[in-house]
Amino acid sequence: MSPSRIDMKVRFGSLELKNPILTASGTFGYAREFEALTDLSALAGIATKGISPVQRLGNPVPRMCETASGMINSIGLENVGVDGFREQKAPYLAGLSRAGGVVVVNFFGETFDEYVDCAERLTAVGKEVGGVDVLEMNISCPNIKKGGVEFGTDPAVAGRLVKACREVTDLPLWVKLTPNITDIVALARACVENGADGLSIINTITAMGIDVRTRRPRIATVFVGLSGPAIKPIALRMVYQVARAGLGMPICGMGGIRTAEDVAEFLIAGATAVQVGTLNFADPNRAAALVDELAELCVDLGVEHVSELIGTLKLGS
Repeated sequence: MSPSRIDMKVRFGSLELKNPILTASGTFGYAREFEALTDLSALAGIATKGISPVQRLGNPVPRMCETASGMINSIGLENVGVDGFREQKAPYLAGLSRAGGVVVVNFFGETFDEYVDCAERLTAVGKEVGGVDVLEMNISCPNIKKGGVEFGTDPAVAGRLVKACREVTDLPLWVKLTPNITDIVALARACVENGADGLSIINTITAMGIDVRTRRPRIATVFVGLSGPAIKPIALRMVYQVARAGLGMPICGMGGIRTAEDVAEFLIAGATAVQVGTLNFADPNRAAALVDELAELCVDLGVEHVSELIGTLKLGS
């Protein structure tokens, strides 16, 4: 069979994605930055930088460096804020959406009320301007001092926050989960029971780096997020744990994806789609290239529909 005959479509909740490959928040800007570097139309969708109620300048430098099998960073969720997003970014993203790509707008706040405010205002942007197909709640970022991971490590608190945001938006609501927790299934269950439409698993793992010559932290904030291939085995484990819990919720898996085989591993573990992140810094065209490579892999595996891979992990002998 030719790769061109492989059915690459997947159903993610209420959405039909043309293939299972999106780009991850914080690694792909607002998409326009990449339009001369890759074929955006090849992707199922993109996730924007995290949007907060007001503009953020992010953390002091140095705030990013390469490490073994990945990178560590503490960007601090620098972004244009809701008003800047409406004026500067949404019109372009609306064009991507009309062309068939799903625009996932990641958002966050430093307080409970800021999360709700951001969800409500971004929903209004979507109705008035476009460019907002999905809201992705970031309750998992280790790179801001308030909010983020503090909301994402207590299932009861996370559940209340998801419920409050669910009440102010009719858009699909995905929740991005932290790996920095003992029981990710309990966290996922709380999000699902309170109105989440999808789960993004996982965000970065809390880490740090030291320059032995200066005896200083490699990143100004000391504690940072680790991403890239180093975290893939952990991400796979957590995707599988949540998938086998039978919560009835689609999962977007992420963490160290570089090859079509990596994508297939996440699908087999139970993810319906994936987001490619750190790889975008090394090769801005790799995420789009993975679409064709995944189709070729499907031919090798003898499957006609990529969805046939989802949740097919075999246990035992």
